[in-house]
Amino acid sequence: MTEDSGLRYPIGKENEQKEFEEAFSEPLKTDLISDIKNLPSFLEFSIQDMDAAQLETPYRPGGWTIHQLVHHIADSHINAYTRFKLGLTEDNPVIKPYDEKAWSELSDTKKLPVNISVTLLHALHVRWTLLLEDMTESQWQRTIYHPERKVKITLWQLLKSYSWHSRHHVAHINNLRKRMGWN
Repeated sequence: MTEDSGLRYPIGKENEQKEFEEAFSEPLKTDLISDIKNLPSFLEFSIQDMDAAQLETPYRPGGWTIHQLVHHIADSHINAYTRFKLGLTEDNPVIKPYDEKAWSELSDTKKLPVNISVTLLHALHVRWTLLLEDMTESQWQRTIYHPERKVKITLWQLLKSYSWHSRHHVAHINNLRKRMGWN
């Protein structure tokens, strides 16, 4: 792994994760849902005691600042929750992709403190976790359609993706803290 790749993908790329190809199982489901459930606390801990200058530090050269990254996680997980609800209530719904970079430049991301998004994530993840825990095995095989990727995605695959996303971004912050000696 190159240094840039390690900074960009601190836990590896999504499709390189061992669980990515694994079939549905209760133990794996429990682990993946745990990643979703614990993300708000892990994120909050990762930014604990950061000052304004630290929050404005990019997690890698050319990357988002920690401030933008925290708001991105909230934006992403709001969309994820909606995608799960659509997948559970409609037959193979077409999801709405969004321009993450453009969203990261909007005024709410630039002006609001990160604690707003952390608070939002705590509430959102309580609802999302309950929804995930109550899904039946057959519901995990329901699909959504991603128009940019031109692919059907099962809710089981989507869970794996957002489990990875949660761990991926917390690792960005923790790695930056370590590199900068902020621990």
